[in-house]
Amino acid sequence: MNIEEQLDFLSARAVDFIAREDLKKKLEKAQAEGRGLRIKYGADPSAPDIHLGHVVGLNKLREFQDAGHTVVFIIGDFTGMIGDPSGRSQTRKPLTKEQVAVNAKSYQEQVFKILDPEKTEVRFNSEWCGQMKFDDVIRLSSHVTVAQMLARDDFSKRYAANQPISIVEFLYPLVQAYDSVMVEADLELGGTDQLFNLLLGRELQKVMGQPPQCVMTLPLIEGLDGVQKMSKSLNNYVGVAEPAREMYGKLMSVPDNLMWKYFEYILCWPQDKVQAMHAQVANGELHPRAVKDMLGQAVVTRFVGEDEAKHASEEFTRIFAQKELPDEIPEVVVPSGDIGLLSLMVQAGLAKSNGEARRLVKQGAVKVDDEKVTDPRMQIVPEDGMVIRSGKRGFTKVTIND
Repeated sequence: MNIEEQLDFLSARAVDFIAREDLKKKLEKAQAEGRGLRIKYGADPSAPDIHLGHVVGLNKLREFQDAGHTVVFIIGDFTGMIGDPSGRSQTRKPLTKEQVAVNAKSYQEQVFKILDPEKTEVRFNSEWCGQMKFDDVIRLSSHVTVAQMLARDDFSKRYAANQPISIVEFLYPLVQAYDSVMVEADLELGGTDQLFNLLLGRELQKVMGQPPQCVMTLPLIEGLDGVQKMSKSLNNYVGVAEPAREMYGKLMSVPDNLMWKYFEYILCWPQDKVQAMHAQVANGELHPRAVKDMLGQAVVTRFVGEDEAKHASEEFTRIFAQKELPDEIPEVVVPSGDIGLLSLMVQAGLAKSNGEARRLVKQGAVKVDDEKVTDPRMQIVPEDGMVIRSGKRGFTKVTIND
């Protein structure tokens, strides 16, 4: 690709792109020097499970790699060991060094399903932040004003509402910006909710004598509920490391109006191909279920394998269309004698707690040998081979151990 073709290719699907002319100059300079650009991407080590929402950004990073550039994948272990200073986030609790190491390993195992390890530089921001003294922090802080920080939407709203904002919260985006300086980023990529932080990195590079990074944001993808962004904490996610059957089953529950976005941003199908398929559904030539099957099989094929995708599709049809049981059902071993249904569900892994099991029963989501159960106080006498079903995809087979 020539430089104009690269610019078109790399900026496809972006929401914010600051700025095309700047990136063009960087590409021309890099080409003249026979090197690639350094593309920065930051990851939070408190949530090491990669889901399809993350894949949107990782796809774009892989495109940069395919164009000959290096991805600098920064794991924010320094800030991860501090946690959320506002106390507003339950998912950002302080982590130990050992937890960060485990999460970082999990990250790398999953991101390299998409990224090219040969063109990826993994860095931890404790490399430079952990060496800073207090006077270094004060000098770094002098480059940013309070007015600049209050330009961030959530800060301005909280300030206007007289809600507390800790000084440490101001330092978090400053640390992310300083990461750009330390790795000499040419471009930083993130979600649309990260625009302020990405622009701050650009400004800090300017005042510290570096060419300012370009900034590119990509859309946040809604999760399986079709409303809120995909998130593990909201349980509306599809993980890239999940079993094929689970992954496929979740994708079959995607709202019809959302699946087009998944084709475009997660699978990177050409927009004209997606629009043509959309038109076929609109005029009745193609059923939405067939489209979801294509989506489910394509995603599972990418992250697990083609045979597994085909098997997941066939099994889904047997279970939900033909009302048959899965090929493989997990077993729970219990002693003979009666047992409370809720306890059995928890032992079988169909619910995390008696409270969750009770909710499932009251919602009519639980069956014993294909008979719906609605009484959470029910005591049952388990028999060998009895099947307990919870929700659409939860099955367990009872084995008696005398």
